Amino acid sequence: MKTLIVYYSYEGNCASIAEKIKAAMPGTDTLRLSTAEDKQRGALAKYLWGGRQVFHKKKPALNPYSVDLSAYEFIIIGTPVWAWSYAPALRSFFEAEKIQGKRVALFCCHGGGKGKTLEKMKNALPGNTFAGEIDFREPLKHTEGVDGRLAAWVAGLKG
Repeated sequence: MKTLIVYYSYEGNCASIAEKIKAAMPGTDTLRLSTAEDKQRGALAKYLWGGRQVFHKKKPALNPYSVDLSAYEFIIIGTPVWAWSYAPALRSFFEAEKIQGKRVALFCCHGGGKGKTLEKMKNALPGNTFAGEIDFREPLKHTEGVDGRLAAWVAGLKG
């Protein structure tokens, strides 16, 4: 089954998880989403900027990418949690790609709680079969147990 990992990573947590999934699933392709607005901000500015984007349902323009989703049966999608939701870059991606009829798995990375992020992602992706979901609390800082949890999750996705 041809697999693609699509993710947005602002601070590197989701990128870390995506790379670990790719290593555990040889032959998997990745697509890291980015926007022109992806500049580093201080802690408070980051939360205000990100929260405002989520609450106003912003759809930032994505930087160009060249992936044909029709070539993939299984898509793993990852996001950081922003204001108890998924990152606006994924909102833009979901609108642009109209993902349907796929097997989908979801992951998120957060600083203290996932809120309803994964549920909101499922709601944004109707017409798909969901194979699994998992969340991680700042996996670059809280590394203990990450590899074991991720390995078990990936094994479940393969089975």
